[in-house]
Amino acid sequence: MITRLDHIAIAVTDIEKAIIRFLDDFGLDYKGRESVHSAQTETAFFPISGTQIELIHPLDGMGPVKKHLEKRGPGLHHICFETDNIEEDFLRLREKGYRFLSTAPQPGAHNTKVLFIHPKSTGGILIELAEHPQ
Repeated sequence: MITRLDHIAIAVTDIEKAIIRFLDDFGLDYKGRESVHSAQTETAFFPISGTQIELIHPLDGMGPVKKHLEKRGPGLHHICFETDNIEEDFLRLREKGYRFLSTAPQPGAHNTKVLFIHPKSTGGILIELAEHPQ
């Protein structure tokens, strides 16, 4: 079952400048970076009031975030909901007709299991589901 908003991901062309903006200009707490090789992203984390902002940037200039930046430019990339059982939610939502970008959960940041729902199934919004380790 979906339990809360986990994060909002923002695609950025220059992760260093974006980190400075959120850290120095907006005064948000910075919790570091992580390379997510399965998604080909470099991610920076800014927790805020029960959720977090994630800045995402193409890792080694490759991957789907690079394509997103080329097609749409920087800005909102996706929203993520935390789930307590990703496999159950995958089956439930697939039965309702939602299309996913993969056929099984993939490794995500912070040792999560993640799935992305295709934007054509959600009115144009890329939605991620994430299950955190117990």
